[in-house]
Amino acid sequence: MTDFRQQALDYHALPVPGKISVELTKPAESVKDLALAYSPGVAEPVREIAADPDAAYLYTGKGNMVAVISNGTAILGLGNLGPLASKPVMEGKALLFKRFAGLDAIDIEVTHRTTEEFINTVASIADTFGGINLEDIKAPECFEIEQELVKRCNIPVFHDDQHGTAIVTAAGMLNALEIQGKQLHDATIVCMGAGAAAVACMELLIKCGAQRERIYMLDRQGVIHTRRDDLTPHKMLFANNTDKRTLDDVMNGADVFVGVSGPDVLPAESLKLMAANPVVFACSNPDPEIKPALAHQVRQDLIMATGRSDYPNQVNNVLCFPFIFRGALDVRANTINDEMKIAAVEAIRQITKEPVSDAVLKASDVSKLEFGKEYIIPKPMDPRLCQRVAKAVAQAAIDTGVSPFEALPKGYMSE
Repeated sequence: MTDFRQQALDYHALPVPGKISVELTKPAESVKDLALAYSPGVAEPVREIAADPDAAYLYTGKGNMVAVISNGTAILGLGNLGPLASKPVMEGKALLFKRFAGLDAIDIEVTHRTTEEFINTVASIADTFGGINLEDIKAPECFEIEQELVKRCNIPVFHDDQHGTAIVTAAGMLNALEIQGKQLHDATIVCMGAGAAAVACMELLIKCGAQRERIYMLDRQGVIHTRRDDLTPHKMLFANNTDKRTLDDVMNGADVFVGVSGPDVLPAESLKLMAANPVVFACSNPDPEIKPALAHQVRQDLIMATGRSDYPNQVNNVLCFPFIFRGALDVRANTINDEMKIAAVEAIRQITKEPVSDAVLKASDVSKLEFGKEYIIPKPMDPRLCQRVAKAVAQAAIDTGVSPFEALPKGYMSE
């Protein structure tokens, strides 16, 4: 662990500090180049954009630029360590945008006293970018922040901790239930955790067919039910009219467990109570709600996913967020709506059911991948993700009228 810690520090510090930099896209070698790049030549696109704001997509990098914005109040599993401490994570997110979707991204860390100040700051700079990725903002403030920015900005605003997690979870969940011979609309679901990711995961599963009354959500006080008087508005959405109060109460006969909470909070005895052929998504990072070895020892009929790359079925947001923004920006969508999210879910699901190339197997350091209990979600290095997810999202944006385009560009994201 000490060696890995030093490797991580060296990776970020050497040969230059940080993980991203700015590159030039135009020549700047001669006096003429400089005259075109800056004064007097730059005046021409300025006039064009002043006359028609959409011209910014033609003459600037706006259409390929995402802002990754945080206040550092919920950094990975580390908590509220402040804006500056979140910078390595936000730079990492920018790296992923570039590596997987060819999108330029810049990190912005905001110091503020109130939620309104944060919202005003982001809204004031939004026109600089083609899209905004909100990251590592604690609940419940994250709900208000995203909702208000979606209203005030004319570009896509996407809180990845909520929706990215939800999209990958839904894709993997639907595939896992299919393999287990179950239907989402018939499934009883237990959700351990009631924060941003938990709420978003359950809401998207409902949009995919789950029944709200068959979802049991738990927080630190136990089952969220209608007779509690300590619930936030977002927890109230999942207040179940039930006499069940404990984890064991709701796990008895459950088909699905989704953990977005903390390490080792699902005892083996509770797992034993689930229905035949259960599905367990234990996504707490780095330590899941139950260790995979223990879970498989207790239930041989299990399908399990975690947030870790060293186990099968990693629930990893990189499977969707770069490509959702790629598709949204390519058709100048002004938002990312539910139809676009569900289109991403279906695209990710389908890839898993198709043969995997040798290049992806090599990059994933495995010899074989076939749709089944240990392969319900694609691997991050699969190039089909960008092609399929971006195209599906872009088409959904056009179909739902949130893009000014009437059709996809000819040959867009052809394989």
